[in-house]
Amino acid sequence: MYMIGAVDIGGTKTLVALFSDKGKIKKSIRFETSQNYAEFLTNLADTVDKLSTKDFRKFVVAVPGRLDRENGVALGYGTLKWTEENIASDIEKFVNCPVVIENDAKLAGLYEANNIIKSYKKVLYVTIGTGISCALITNGKIDPDLKDSEGGQILVDYRGQMKQWEDIVSGRAIVERFGKKATDINDKVTWKEIARDLSLGIIDLISVIQPEVIVMGGGVNTNFKKYIDYLKADLKKYETPLVPIPPIKQANRPEEAVIYGCYEMART
Repeated sequence: MYMIGAVDIGGTKTLVALFSDKGKIKKSIRFETSQNYAEFLTNLADTVDKLSTKDFRKFVVAVPGRLDRENGVALGYGTLKWTEENIASDIEKFVNCPVVIENDAKLAGLYEANNIIKSYKKVLYVTIGTGISCALITNGKIDPDLKDSEGGQILVDYRGQMKQWEDIVSGRAIVERFGKKATDINDKVTWKEIARDLSLGIIDLISVIQPEVIVMGGGVNTNFKKYIDYLKADLKKYETPLVPIPPIKQANRPEEAVIYGCYEMART
């Protein structure tokens, strides 16, 4: 039985998982993501060495930021201070198998879209964590025309000023505005405000992409039930015959979709 390695590089934690060829996680290990790239590689190599096998068919590495996929180079890492690095070849040196890199949000979207592919062929995935990012999955594939899109960077009119969407309603922004993590917010007034600000960016994405369904993932969306009715009501205000509002669903794995997306990519 061959094994597939998966790595989800986060701004604070990195998750390493070992998948069977049937898509079951056999072992997973987390470690702190160092701001020093060389130290990160050492920690990753040590972690891989703790896995129960060295017989890997492929490793897929989820990277935050922009990528040169063809050459396995990460061009930007979000909150990490790393420079452009040939991360694929660096990791291949100690896993001894092909390494593929992909944007973390795109991989999460790939996993979630393939869960509902029988019902929807054009899926917009929106993940809300420290920042906001998006993925368009068409017919079970990451849409090549939007593979480098960064939905959280779109500009919205917020209190008379143009702001980046993720600067007003990402997990980080919610803490800055309300002094609490999303999970600790329970009052309806605050969630109505959050839903309204989510709608500002989502309606722009709907207008341009026209997805069949929207799947909401990321840590903030573990609170999906607290805001979804308010969000639907706000989006309904913007609906026109040319811009219909699609169904909106919670991710199957709001916080684990990235690592399972690594398996999906390796499988195909």
